[in-house]
Amino acid sequence: MSERAAGTTLRVLHLEDDPNDAELIQAEIETHGFQVAVVRVTTRDAFSAALEAGGLDLVLSDFSLPQFDGLSALEVARQIAPEVPFIAVSGRLGEEAAVECVRAGATDYVLKQRLSRLGPAVRRALDEADERRKRRQAEEALQRSEAQLRQAQKLEPLGRLAGGVAHDFNNLLTVILGYAQSLEMRLKADGKGAQDAAEITRAARRAAELTRQLLAFSRQQLLEPRVVDLNLVVKEIDTMLRRLIGEDIDLVTATTAGLGRVVADPGQVGQVLMNLAVNARDAMPEGGKLTIETANVEVDQGYVRGRVDLAPGRHVLLAVSDTGCGMSSEVVSRIFEPFFTTKGLGSGTGLGLSTVHGIVKQTGGHIEVYSEPGQGTTFKIYFPAVAAEVSAPPAARANVQHDPRGNETILLVEDEEMIRRMLREGLQANGYTVLEAADGSEAFGICERPGQSIDLLITDVVMPLMSGPELAQRVAATRPDLRVLFISGYTDRALVHQGRRDAGTAFLQKPFTPDVLGQKVRELLDKPREQAA
Repeated sequence: MSERAAGTTLRVLHLEDDPNDAELIQAEIETHGFQVAVVRVTTRDAFSAALEAGGLDLVLSDFSLPQFDGLSALEVARQIAPEVPFIAVSGRLGEEAAVECVRAGATDYVLKQRLSRLGPAVRRALDEADERRKRRQAEEALQRSEAQLRQAQKLEPLGRLAGGVAHDFNNLLTVILGYAQSLEMRLKADGKGAQDAAEITRAARRAAELTRQLLAFSRQQLLEPRVVDLNLVVKEIDTMLRRLIGEDIDLVTATTAGLGRVVADPGQVGQVLMNLAVNARDAMPEGGKLTIETANVEVDQGYVRGRVDLAPGRHVLLAVSDTGCGMSSEVVSRIFEPFFTTKGLGSGTGLGLSTVHGIVKQTGGHIEVYSEPGQGTTFKIYFPAVAAEVSAPPAARANVQHDPRGNETILLVEDEEMIRRMLREGLQANGYTVLEAADGSEAFGICERPGQSIDLLITDVVMPLMSGPELAQRVAATRPDLRVLFISGYTDRALVHQGRRDAGTAFLQKPFTPDVLGQKVRELLDKPREQAA
């Protein structure tokens, strides 16, 4: 049966030169429960114009008009609106002409002398049109799903590569930052030498930011999610965004009252907004308008068809639109790829939008982009809504500078010899006794030594033979009160579940400087044991 229930208004284009016949035909259709809005035309030009205007459910056509015949009308209708059912209704339609009409693409034909057949013919035509539409939607959904799958398959190895590269670079940058800081301190008397060391540190920090973007793309960065109100996130970042985009771009925020709550890392959502704002700014070199909107939306089963990472139900929409130059479909299909950029050499890393994609996916959201050349761009991000109150932000750590020196014994476990040496030297310079091991098995042996005093275990997360979390778990059997600090170039599933750190886990993300490590070590050692995380 047709999806159009009784009482639905049918929008009908009727090619008929006899007004009396037109009234009879409309009345016959209405006896079958339809309300009919009819546009009656009598000429070819008017018929073509009505078809081009669109919005039609049905075309009815007399077969013989003074200057325009039914077959010609059918040909025009198939060219302009091939999806609209076409029924020939004529008083002079022989069997041969009727067969020719159907072969040419008419849905059906009805003789005016037998108008009682018109109602069932209309119902059948609408049913067939609905079925064709469903098949077309299913085919389009399948094509979208296949395109998304191909994109995911293409990005998956890139993500693994990006995560591995970021891990290795973070290890190297930890060494560079450590020795650069040490060199800078030793050369303070030599202004030029200290300045050179400071430049090395600044360059390393910029490189570290790139690795953080790679980790975001590969969905391996550390998140600290909580229940948040996206309206508050937008409000808090408003001033920063205005400074970022400049005075020649008008920033408009349109937030919805009573917005649903979502589980997300507010800092990462802010990063998403900043990256999209930078992208919009670059698309509007002569100025324009940037709009950020929030809304509650109900995603139905029909909408999620073809969107493999979007589930039906309540969502919170975060939309970012600009009036910039827009993008072609070819560019849109690649914008989330790492290192892909349309900007000139040296004008961008190509990691901004891939970072956005990674953060949204890791948060459990869905992102779509709509853009055409010259028509601007809109990013729509859907976050699953949750029925929970906004979580209080974690208590801000007091900006207290701990004396990094101490005399405790630290077991340092790191498989990268360069990093281990640099960390050992930094800890020893602060007065600590350092025991070192190249892997978990060696470290476990040290812990098993009778009478061996150990106040803190510092261990890399990913190591051969035995991982850091596995080592900590085994050591806890005999040293349950031992404090543990994990360090890593990326977050491993052994320590982090879906990018979220387990409660009670002290962690330092590489790269970090000896100063940062010193502060963290002293902070852990000085805290009560139940709070040492």
